[in-house]
Amino acid sequence: MREEEISFIADSANIIVCGYAFTKREDGFISILNLQHPDSAMVINNKGEIIETNMEKIEQKIVMDLCKRNLQFMEAEYA
Repeated sequence: MREEEISFIADSANIIVCGYAFTKREDGFISILNLQHPDSAMVINNKGEIIETNMEKIEQKIVMDLCKRNLQFMEAEYA
C-alpha cells in the first residue's frame, strides 16, 4: 500500500488508537487497519465480533482489547 493511501485512511478514520485506524463503514461494519503494517487488517460488526481478518491471533486479541476500551468514543461521534 502506498504512503498516500495510508495517509488517506488515517485522515478518514473515526479514531486512531495505538497505530490502528478504526473507520465506520456505510454498511455498519468497522474496518481496522494497522497503519504501521497496512497488510494487517480486520473487519468487525457493531457487536464487536470479527467478520474477517488476516491478523495473527495475538494481534487479534490486542485489537479486540483496544475495541472494547475505545469504540465508545466512535459511538459518541455519531450521537
